[in-house]
Amino acid sequence: MNPTQTFDLIAVCAFGLEAVVKRELAALGIESAIGESGRVHFRGTAETIAKTNLWLRCADRVTIRVAEFPAADFDALFETTKAIEWGEWLPVDAEFPVTGRSVKSTLSSVPACQRAVKRAIVDAMRRDHGTETLPENGPQFKIDVALLKDTVTITIDTTGRGLHRRGYRAHVTAAPLKETLAAAMVLLSYWKRDRPLVDPFCGSGTILIEAAMIGRNMAPGQSREFAFEQWPDAPRQVMLDLRSEALQNVLEPLPQRLLGGDTDFRVLRFARENAEAAGVTADVHFETADARELKSKRRFGCLITNPPYGMRIGRDWEIEELYAAIPDVLRHLPTWSFYFLTAYNGFERILGRKADRRRKLYNGRIECTYYQFHGPKPVIGQAGRADEAGQSYQAGRAESATGEGTPTADAETTTGEVVAAAENVETPSTREKSPVAPKGAKPYVHAVGEAAFGALPENAQHQADLFATRLRKRAKHFRRMMTRRNITCYRLYERDVPEIPLVVDRYENYLHLSEFERPHDRDAAAHASWLDLMAATAGDALEVPRENVFLKRRSRQRGKTQHEKVAQTDRKIPVQEGGLTFLVNLADYIDTGLFLDHRVTRQMVRELAAGKHFLNLFAYTGSFTTYAASGGAASTTSVDLSQTYLDWAQENLQVNNLAGPQHQFAAMDIGEFVRRHRPGEVYDLVVCDPPTFSNSKRTDQDWSVQEGAVPLLNDILKLVRPGGIIFFSTNFRRFKFDTESLAASTVHEISKQTVPDEFRNRRIHRGWKIWK
Repeated sequence: MNPTQTFDLIAVCAFGLEAVVKRELAALGIESAIGESGRVHFRGTAETIAKTNLWLRCADRVTIRVAEFPAADFDALFETTKAIEWGEWLPVDAEFPVTGRSVKSTLSSVPACQRAVKRAIVDAMRRDHGTETLPENGPQFKIDVALLKDTVTITIDTTGRGLHRRGYRAHVTAAPLKETLAAAMVLLSYWKRDRPLVDPFCGSGTILIEAAMIGRNMAPGQSREFAFEQWPDAPRQVMLDLRSEALQNVLEPLPQRLLGGDTDFRVLRFARENAEAAGVTADVHFETADARELKSKRRFGCLITNPPYGMRIGRDWEIEELYAAIPDVLRHLPTWSFYFLTAYNGFERILGRKADRRRKLYNGRIECTYYQFHGPKPVIGQAGRADEAGQSYQAGRAESATGEGTPTADAETTTGEVVAAAENVETPSTREKSPVAPKGAKPYVHAVGEAAFGALPENAQHQADLFATRLRKRAKHFRRMMTRRNITCYRLYERDVPEIPLVVDRYENYLHLSEFERPHDRDAAAHASWLDLMAATAGDALEVPRENVFLKRRSRQRGKTQHEKVAQTDRKIPVQEGGLTFLVNLADYIDTGLFLDHRVTRQMVRELAAGKHFLNLFAYTGSFTTYAASGGAASTTSVDLSQTYLDWAQENLQVNNLAGPQHQFAAMDIGEFVRRHRPGEVYDLVVCDPPTFSNSKRTDQDWSVQEGAVPLLNDILKLVRPGGIIFFSTNFRRFKFDTESLAASTVHEISKQTVPDEFRNRRIHRGWKIWK
């Protein structure tokens, strides 16, 4: 290889990365031009070949263009190839395998083209070297023949194994991300070495390892060899000098460790081994963590990740559930920018907003989109603000037990400065150096622009003011009335302002807010921030401590969906109603354990319960049972499918000193209980308050109140003594009660009497009193 010879060179890369590779070449002082897809053309010497193989992070390989010519038939392909002086390119013992491809060309058979080129080179080599023997036991010169629209390009590969083979990844994991693509994701972001960086789906750590190598100016090809190094007259000394220079120019470890999280602890072991092999162990930290628990106090960081997208890992419903949780995580990082590579087509729809930029990229053969969401710009100020420095940061974990800013002994948390030195902070839009604060002034960084996720709409504060005014007015209106009636748990607000579709229930010194799904123009993250604002507003307006305000989202139940547990605090709070104590859980469930709309009906039951045998079907937490027991019921039987709720019901009896053997509990399906009950009229008073529907895994059949209510009530009536009463209620608004089909003497709707006065929604439930 003549050191002064100039070659036509091509940096081969994945589709979509041509501009990134062009910028990389420019950084090396090499002019280039983007050609066809996946090809960047430039010229250079043997030293250029060595330098580009050593330093290009996003290219797949570097090739020498030997010839380019038209060929519409095999004769033209063979003869033109044979005319090339191959003896000047290949030594007599060269091994020269031929690869090929053909796109939109007359010569469409790639194997036939490969054979023609191979024969042509063999003939030329025999001619140029004056020999009939070509042993092909020497250095390898891989030759590629590419046909595009009947134009042939013949190249020689200088790289060998692809440039993504850095040499640090020893283990192959599921759905691996190529090192070249990972590096491109970092280079396409606004991350710089003095900013925080997190990958919450890090897998084997490729993105963070590549970022660390970029941040420390480590040559990606430092730990591997290239095909051209085995060629005769290869620039070995040049390559040695380049490697030595690259080592000398490696920067100090990053000022703060890059953080990776994954739920699979096994793959994290590979990530740590890869980081050690790459020489960046001091720059990265990996921990077992759920992306949905990501938190950071640091500012102006970047989240760059390749989340699962169903084609390789996970099922579609799992992916949607995971993606739906992302906006709520990102809104707590208001100054950050976010970058996601995914093949999931509905990504923006689920996140609720369009990306600021998109780029089509390929992860192997999978077409993906690189979504970029830009946070606010960091701008240098000059007043003292020490609160923005020295804060601890971590992904998915609480602060270190050893104190803020202090790493634990096992390095499970990391620390570092939040804000980079003022002269090194760059704006996301231009990546140019920010102005330096005047000498003597203490610089700080503040954000200009909206958060990528969770920014409140302009009218949010106006709505909060309306909400606060209405809450104060309602509280003043009810305070005297509820005090006079000795009621401490009641509905305070029920979608009074149409644009604030919330329900606020007061449980003594606690507030329980429920949101009902209604159309709005906020994205998911902005809506979550809006809800937080409304919850804070309610607490402030009603002088309730923030820690005593609970917010739930009550979505419309569709199809066979059911409300499930939303938290795991298991914290029950005692509250008073009707001279009784009830335990409510305001955090863990959509419902609290005490339906406030049944307060009047519960009193009706107590007034009728003396000496009666009481049956409570769909008993829930047993509030009706507690009222019946306090009213002197001779016995009570509470039936519910959930043992958890029945245990809760027993607790309610116990805190009222009403527990005893006369109170029985059955954890079973209601229909099964009635069918298996011994024949006979044994109950005097019954409450039946079924759900609208239920599809528990513990039952063979789904329950629908519209279809099942009348047959169930007729079965219950067989167990009721003459003169007995059933209180039946449902919150299904479209319920049509076929009373004519009931084997009852009298049926009266009592909804107007049973809905408490403070409920604006007079159809919160419908109730009937059924006599036998």
